[in-house]
Amino acid sequence: MSKLLSVGALFSAAILWSVPLHAKDMVFTSWGGTTQDAQKEAWAKPFAKQSGVNVLQDGPTDYGKLKAMVESGKPAWTVVDVENDFAVKAAKDGLLEPLDFSIIDKSKLDPRFVTPYSVGSFYYSFALGYNRDQFKKKAPKNWGDLFDLTGFPGKRTLYKWSAPGVLELALLADGVAPDKLYPLDLDRAFKKLDTIKPQIIWWSGGAQSQQLLASGEAPIGMFWNGRIDAIRRSGVDVGISWEQNLTAADALVVPKGVADKEAAMKFIAFATGAQAQADFALLTGYAPTNIGSKDLLKPEVRATLPDEHTQSQINLDMAYWAEHRDEIAKRWYDWQGK
Repeated sequence: MSKLLSVGALFSAAILWSVPLHAKDMVFTSWGGTTQDAQKEAWAKPFAKQSGVNVLQDGPTDYGKLKAMVESGKPAWTVVDVENDFAVKAAKDGLLEPLDFSIIDKSKLDPRFVTPYSVGSFYYSFALGYNRDQFKKKAPKNWGDLFDLTGFPGKRTLYKWSAPGVLELALLADGVAPDKLYPLDLDRAFKKLDTIKPQIIWWSGGAQSQQLLASGEAPIGMFWNGRIDAIRRSGVDVGISWEQNLTAADALVVPKGVADKEAAMKFIAFATGAQAQADFALLTGYAPTNIGSKDLLKPEVRATLPDEHTQSQINLDMAYWAEHRDEIAKRWYDWQGK
């Protein structure tokens, strides 16, 4: 995942919103960076070749823009990659088109990530990552080590936005049992985060998180597992701990009022197909949401994916976050600003 613009920089939301698209055009919007590059290669290009529909790229995903587009009655985005808890809330708020499961075969998809308005885009984990050059004598093993400033000195990096992950790992580090995480004890979580707050560098996008870890500026932190894998592939010596990895999925949604619903549904059907999901997993290190994709991947590739590390894995509660997202966000950003 990434919040940084790549190919999408060519097509700003403001321009796309005002310029009519050709009949054979659609717009896929995602988070930019290497993740969207992979979505383009694994999904958009082969879908365009098969269907004749030109898939334009935009990004990064912006929830305020999505809402404004829907309210305008003329959304420029055809299919959007969003965080799963936002998908749940957006459906409740009437911002999404129901999916057509006569086109999209949901029987082949992980049921954890299927709703009437969304399907899983890919499945990822927040995992503990660290720069091995900074911790040669002793490697961090768990979220508790992230809060151990004596044993593991230096800056730490955490996800900036109010979303599932940071509060949960703080509670786990403070001794809360995985089956007792929800409802979140916010007082306890923020008190734990206070112990490392001066040492936190916040990352807002996947590329930024990679740079912080690879450079050693923040040699330990929480990361999307695919970003750690990408750094490793580049030749930088980084480690990953899968202990209590926190899992969630991105989701594919269709903004309400989109002009070409049929193209949207066909694109989602293609993107969630077994081969397309396997191709994306190979490029990114994120797990496929199609249950048939694993058979298309080599064992050494499967070993790097979250669904191969389930022993202490914890599923983040998207329903809880969808219900409490706004109230948590207010406290989250107030705390960050103090």
